Amino acid sequence: MLQHVSLEVRPDQVDACVAFWELLGFARVEPPPTLRDRAAWVQRERTQIHLMHVDDPVVPPAGHAAVVAGEYEGTLEALRRAGFEPEPRREHWGAPRSFVRDPAGHRVEIMSAPPP
Repeated sequence: MLQHVSLEVRPDQVDACVAFWELLGFARVEPPPTLRDRAAWVQRERTQIHLMHVDDPVVPPAGHAAVVAGEYEGTLEALRRAGFEPEPRREHWGAPRSFVRDPAGHRVEIMSAPPP
């Protein structure tokens, strides 16, 4: 099981990024006291995204995190209502999937189902 992924975000982007991940079923959780000044965490089941506060974040152009959406179409619609534009992609295993960028510019794949 992948426990967490760390993404660099500017401090002024943290709240918008937390709101984005909430659209994907994650909830904000408190990091340990020693990390509260430099990170925000969101969690879904046992997987976390650590939003690391940096002044000059590195955002890979093609690398991405991928999540399986419980309600794929509903999730895409919620993203659109929030101002995001999911881009449908080719189905490789017979399941719809899309890419979207979070408020910090990180690429996130939304999948209707994982690969078999």
